[in-house]
Amino acid sequence: MKIGTDGVLLGAWTSVDKNPFSVLDIGSGTGVLALMIAQRSYAENIEALEIDADAYEQCSENFENSPWADRLFCYHASLLEFVEELEDDYDLIICNPPFYSEDYKTENEARDLARFNDAMPFEHLVYAVANLLSNDGLFSVVIPYKEEIKFKDFALKAGLHLNRSLYVKGNPETEIKRSLLEFSFHKSKIEHSELIIETARHHYTEDYINLTKDFYLKM
Repeated sequence: MKIGTDGVLLGAWTSVDKNPFSVLDIGSGTGVLALMIAQRSYAENIEALEIDADAYEQCSENFENSPWADRLFCYHASLLEFVEELEDDYDLIICNPPFYSEDYKTENEARDLARFNDAMPFEHLVYAVANLLSNDGLFSVVIPYKEEIKFKDFALKAGLHLNRSLYVKGNPETEIKRSLLEFSFHKSKIEHSELIIETARHHYTEDYINLTKDFYLKM
């Protein structure tokens, strides 16, 4: 599975200022989000959840081969199974969910499972977070900008308030493509910001470089 810009942005932007002890990466894929949080924080318990068998194997292997193997663990289970069986809570939950509901499905079932909304509907994600997040915890997610109003509505009904957002544009001329959103159970003044990735093809903005440079071998 490829590592996309969405995941890198979310892993770099997510706040670790509260020094989380326990972290959950929902729908981990390669495990890149959990690995980035391990690199950025002192969290002692970083867990990932992945339903696809091949992705689970890849995630586990990536964890074992990382410098933070003793702090990382991946579960092979569905989100709802995980919620029903777990009694712990997490200081930080991070998720780059599948959101290709408007696209046609391919002949590759595993790729469909990873990419399409029916693998993890937003309602299921918000329900899980509301049950797994600690009282003072943070939930960080990346979604299409056009889905933001609906997602915030689901979150608010579950008692989760938007605290921070980052709107991402591919270049100065394009429309906003992604929303990076941070929620908690506490209402506060919302911090809004915007990020432009490129000024031209492969000419990255200073803001994008400053945010992500710690995670690329070459930038």
